[in-house]
Amino acid sequence: MATEAVPQDQANELRVELPQQRPPAPTELVVTTRPAAESIADPGPLGLACFALTTFVLSIFNAGLFEQTAAMKPVYLSIALVYGGVAQMLAGMWEFKKNNTFGAVAFTSYGAFWVSLALFVKFWGPAMKASAAGDGGYETALGIFLLSWTIFTAYMLVGSFRTNKALASVFGVLFVVFLLLVFGKFNQDMPGLTEWAGYLGIVTACLAWYTSAAGILNPMYGRTVLPTGPFKK
Repeated sequence: MATEAVPQDQANELRVELPQQRPPAPTELVVTTRPAAESIADPGPLGLACFALTTFVLSIFNAGLFEQTAAMKPVYLSIALVYGGVAQMLAGMWEFKKNNTFGAVAFTSYGAFWVSLALFVKFWGPAMKASAAGDGGYETALGIFLLSWTIFTAYMLVGSFRTNKALASVFGVLFVVFLLLVFGKFNQDMPGLTEWAGYLGIVTACLAWYTSAAGILNPMYGRTVLPTGPFKK
């Protein structure tokens, strides 16, 4: 089959008239992100304030400054559930957001401590006291409960040595408070142990309030208003 030759000038015309195909322009996608650590405020002062206030209220009863009557129980139970429990656990969740493992574990755990303690005292405690075991079974159960939190506080105390001296002092005194409470529950003939735990609990609350205040005032004033004494790395 023969092919008819096309003159050179006509071929040039054809090439000129053909439209030029351009590659499609790439679509530029700009994504603006913010680091997770800068997306929320520091939840540490909130968690410490929740822990401090709840510890203070319960400790003044343990120290014998006020009598633990049935009318007074709702005072610390409601605070333990809402402020010491729920609010502190929320602070722990926000610490996860800020990638602070120590703060997340501490606030979430101690928030759960207050919720579980309030539920135990409110709902299961009266039934245990009314059972055949009486107060002895209730105190032993509470001692086992506190012993488990003593173990948790022990290794959190070790971890606090990588934070600052103010926070480490909170965990140090708190560890002693738990020890006194545990020995007091297992030795009912030594009620003075619980009273001493109450006084040291007040000290723990004041130390936690101080550390919380430092976390609020120091950034707001742009200088060290309340020193926390960071450890040397």
